[in-house]
Amino acid sequence: QVPLVESGGGLVQAGDSLRLSCAASGRTFGSYAMAWFRQAPGKEREFVAAIKWNGGSTYYLDSVKGRFTISRDNAKNTVDLQMNSLKPEDTAVYYCADKIWSGSIYGKDEYQYWGQGTQVTVSS
Repeated sequence: QVPLVESGGGLVQAGDSLRLSCAASGRTFGSYAMAWFRQAPGKEREFVAAIKWNGGSTYYLDSVKGRFTISRDNAKNTVDLQMNSLKPEDTAVYYCADKIWSGSIYGKDEYQYWGQGTQVTVSS
C-alpha cells in the first residue's frame, strides 16, 4: 500500500492561512489524481479539492473556491493545499487521497489510498 503522509495542520484564527502538504512516498507508478477531503465531527467526509497529475486540472468545493489552492510537484510526488481566509466552518480533519484510475474526481469511494489525516482548527 502506498503511504500518504499529511503535514501542516494546526490551530489558527479566522482569516489566517495554513498550508497542508501530502507526501506520496513509495509510489512507483503514476496515479490519475490526488485530492484533499475533510471530515468534521458528526459529518460525512467531503471533497475539498483535487488535481490531476497529467495536465494539472484542478477541482474545488464551491465553498473553498477563491480561498484554497491545490498544487502538485510531480518530481517530488507531493501535493499541497494552500488555505487562505480560513473560517471556523473549515475546521475538520483533512485527508490526502490518491486515485489510481480515471473516473469521477469528487467521490471519496473513487480513491484507493488515504493518509492518516491532519487536524485543522479555526477559531472565531
